[in-house]
Amino acid sequence: MSRMETRPEDGDGPGNGEWEREEWDLPPDSFLDLEEYLEMQKAISDPARYRIVVYLTDHDEVTPSELYEQVGMGLDKSTIHYHLDKLVDVGLVEKRARNDGNGIHCYYRITTFGKTILEHGVRELIRREWETRGAYNSDAN
Repeated sequence: MSRMETRPEDGDGPGNGEWEREEWDLPPDSFLDLEEYLEMQKAISDPARYRIVVYLTDHDEVTPSELYEQVGMGLDKSTIHYHLDKLVDVGLVEKRARNDGNGIHCYYRITTFGKTILEHGVRELIRREWETRGAYNSDAN
């Protein structure tokens, strides 16, 4: 069965239970498959990688040394590189080599997927917790 055969009819939406979920609600022309999306979520679930993605979201391009100085979290430089490589592998971060006059250096920046996963994932959950924290607190009244 192809993705096209699992697409809901006009007016129907994902989760209506009336059609099979071969690709779990991904559109037929999805950029990525389910496993790739899940790998992105898995990558950002590590606290060090989460902090790297947050830092890169707020900065244009940075070197691993800058990340080490700003986000280090007690990690050594090789561990920062390991986490950056993982984020690059899943498409959340982009690596670029650039000659800045003192030789070729690597720079990292967040991708659109990285911004989206962060903004509509963990940050959204944190935002919702702040918005609703008083709703379940008996001391708030």
